[in-house]
Amino acid sequence: MKTVNIGGVPEHFNLAWYLSLKNGEYKDEGINLRWHDYPGGTGAMCKGLRNGDIDIAVILTEGIIKDIIAGNPSKIVQTFVETPLIWGVHVADHSPYKKNDDLKGTKAAISRYGSGSHLMAYINAQNNNWNLEKDLDFEVINNLEGAIEGLTNNKADYFLWEKYTTKPIVDNGVFRRIDDCPSPWPCFVIAVREDFIKNDEDILKTILKIVNATTSEFKDIPSIDRTIANRYKQQIEDVQEWLEITEWSQELIDESTIMNVQKQLKALDIIPKIVDYESLTHTLNT
Repeated sequence: MKTVNIGGVPEHFNLAWYLSLKNGEYKDEGINLRWHDYPGGTGAMCKGLRNGDIDIAVILTEGIIKDIIAGNPSKIVQTFVETPLIWGVHVADHSPYKKNDDLKGTKAAISRYGSGSHLMAYINAQNNNWNLEKDLDFEVINNLEGAIEGLTNNKADYFLWEKYTTKPIVDNGVFRRIDDCPSPWPCFVIAVREDFIKNDEDILKTILKIVNATTSEFKDIPSIDRTIANRYKQQIEDVQEWLEITEWSQELIDESTIMNVQKQLKALDIIPKIVDYESLTHTLNT
């Protein structure tokens, strides 16, 4: 039995992994796939890949591209969720801020530097024509729980996180969502350590085959909306809306998308250079 460690955020996007694990599909193929929750998000997973704590990560596209360019010994092998991530721009319920423009020059809560919440704060600033040097300030809060504490106690002023994940916090009157900020690219990819690709490519292909079979029929699973609502404590109508707009992928991210992400990250001075497609991706042998 080959043990393989995989990481991802504990959110509804990754329910397909949980379902295929619960069904014992990997063990049937001689694979002991061990899932690790990363509530800290992309920055924490990048560290996990670098340290060898995990072999595979289901990770934000922009975050892993930035970290591979910075030396992370991993490659993107597949898009996981094809549609953009809808980031909500959140403030504390008691906050005086009512619209995105009010946040100019205030402090953004981020899970860590290099994380999705950090990078998307730049995208949000760019969308609103802010000065990226003068109008952005950051407070590291580690995860969603840290954001709740940070915004409630005025350590930071606003926080970008996936809108459906945070919807229960909005419904409970802790956060207010004052705007949406979609990522300008497919949101989640599957990244794998290079040494794992080199030594265990057949095992990797088996893992992907199993999860792809689940995502390809995910929306047709009976009562999947109720399952998600119950597991992630969300309103059924929010889950149904999310299912309507979300598409999974079973293909490698294409070169034009990779280059578009890099161009935007370079324009924001988040990456120092644009690298070629092969430096960031690996095409699995068929």
